[in-house]
Amino acid sequence: MRLEAPWLTEPGTQAVFDALDGCGAWFVGGCVRDGLLERPVEDIDICTDARPADVIARAKTAGLRAIPTGIDHGTVTLIAAGRPFEITTLRRDIDTDGRHAQVAFSDRLEEDAARRDFTMNALYATRDGTVIDPNGTGIADLAARHLRFIGDPSERIAEDYLRILRFFRFFAWYAPVDGGIDAEGLAACAAGLDGLAQLSRERVGAETRKLLTAPDPACAVAAMDQSGVLSAILPGAEAKMLIWLTGIEGDIAPNAMRRLAAMGGEDAAERLRLSKAEATLLALYRSEMGKTSSAGELGYNYGFDAARDILSLRGLVDGRPASQEDLDAAAIGADAVFPVKAADLLLIYSGPALGKALKTLEARWIASGFTLTKDALLHAL
Repeated sequence: MRLEAPWLTEPGTQAVFDALDGCGAWFVGGCVRDGLLERPVEDIDICTDARPADVIARAKTAGLRAIPTGIDHGTVTLIAAGRPFEITTLRRDIDTDGRHAQVAFSDRLEEDAARRDFTMNALYATRDGTVIDPNGTGIADLAARHLRFIGDPSERIAEDYLRILRFFRFFAWYAPVDGGIDAEGLAACAAGLDGLAQLSRERVGAETRKLLTAPDPACAVAAMDQSGVLSAILPGAEAKMLIWLTGIEGDIAPNAMRRLAAMGGEDAAERLRLSKAEATLLALYRSEMGKTSSAGELGYNYGFDAARDILSLRGLVDGRPASQEDLDAAAIGADAVFPVKAADLLLIYSGPALGKALKTLEARWIASGFTLTKDALLHAL
C-alpha cells in the first residue's frame, strides 16, 4: 500500500529527509493514519534510528533549526520551510508507571510499534509513501475503523492510563463502519478506572475537549457512561443528554462547551481545567438554558453563535432543533445597535436614574424586535 498526500513532497518534508539521508527514517502515527483516510494532516511526525545528538548534528549541517523539545525521550523538533517536524528516535519501553515511561533507544520498527497504543496509530511510511505495518493488523483495522489496542489492552492501559480517554476519543473520531466498539478494549477501560486518578486534570480536560469536538461523539460518550469512565471524570454528567443534543444539532459546527452544557456534571470547569473563557461560556449556556429570553435578545446580548447554541440547548426540552424563525431573529439581534446614547438623556436624567432610563428604553427596543427608532424611544419617555 502506498500513501499519497501533498505534504509528502513539500519542500520542508524533503529537507528533513535530506538531512536524515543515510539513516532509517519513516513517517509515523497520525500523519500516516489520516493521510490514508485522506483527512487533513496538521502534524508530520517522523521516527528514525538515528540518535538525538546525530539528528541535531545533521540538522545543523543541513541548515535546519533543531529544538530539543523532548530529548530525554528521543524527540527533537526540526524547523524546515517554516514548519515544525517532530523527529523521534525509535524506542522501546523499559519501565512504566501508569503515566510516564522509561525508554531505551532501538533500531527496530517492530519494537517501536509494539509500545504504541492502537494498531491504527502504529503505521509507518517511507519517504516515498510506502506503508509499513509492523503489527500486521493496522491497515485492516484502519480500513474497518476498528479501534483496537496493540496486544493486551489491560497491559497497554497499565502503561499509561491516559489511553483510557484516548480510546474513547479515537472511537469518536474514527468510528467503526459497523458502529460497534471493541469489547475487549471497553472491558479493559472499565477495569482500569482507578488509574484515572493518576492523570492531571489538564490532560483529562484536553482529551475531553478533543472528544467533544468530534463530528458526532454521542456513541463514544455513551460507551464512556457504560464503562463508568464518564462518571469517574465528570460525576453527574449524562450521556443521554448529549445523544439528544447531537440529534438536533443539524449542521452546526461542533462545540465542546455547548455539548458539555448539555451533559451537565459537577464542577466541570475545575475537573476539566477549563480556561476562564471556556468556563464563562459554559456557565452562560447552563444559565440561559432554563430562561425564556427571546431569540433576538440572545443574539443582541451574546452574539449569533452563542445565541444559536443556547437555542439548540433549549431544544432539548421538546427534542426539536432551533427554528429558522428564531435563528433569523438571533441574527437580527446580533447585528442590532441600540440607537439611544446616554448623552441623549442628560438634560432629563443623571446618576442612577440615567442608567435606569437607558435600560428601560433598551428593553422596549428589544421587545419591539429592534424596530423602534431613536425618536420613537425618546418620545416614549
